[in-house]
Amino acid sequence: MTPEQLQQFLDLGREVLAQQAFSRLLGAELTRLVPGEAELRLALRDDLRQQNGFAHGGVVSYLADNALTYAGGTAMRVPVVTSEFKINYVRPATGDALIARANALVVGKTQSVCRCEVYAVNGTDETLCALAQGTIVKIGEAPPG
Repeated sequence: MTPEQLQQFLDLGREVLAQQAFSRLLGAELTRLVPGEAELRLALRDDLRQQNGFAHGGVVSYLADNALTYAGGTAMRVPVVTSEFKINYVRPATGDALIARANALVVGKTQSVCRCEVYAVNGTDETLCALAQGTIVKIGEAPPG
């Protein structure tokens, strides 16, 4: 893809994210998108933390789920949903932000198996806090064009 096509691809992904009310509520940002790979970022606020000051597990899970879906959907180039996913929380998510990086590992015509790593960001340091794997499935045909 040309740089212009990559930017259009990212812009389209951001339009889709903007249509998700929950993503807007949390303040998620799509920072990178290429076919089969996605990166989402979320600034951590006090209302997204649990009682011990860590990012709430549901917030970490949301970020992984959405990144997995972007990776699988862009790899297959069709509308998709998450069929299933598993997440392992490997350490508390603390810091200024979270970053989820996902990629499609196995891509078929109707489903993709994807992996995601979620990092807690503190300044310029990133610490792995969760690993996820999921199956992303086709729900319809790609739009024309």
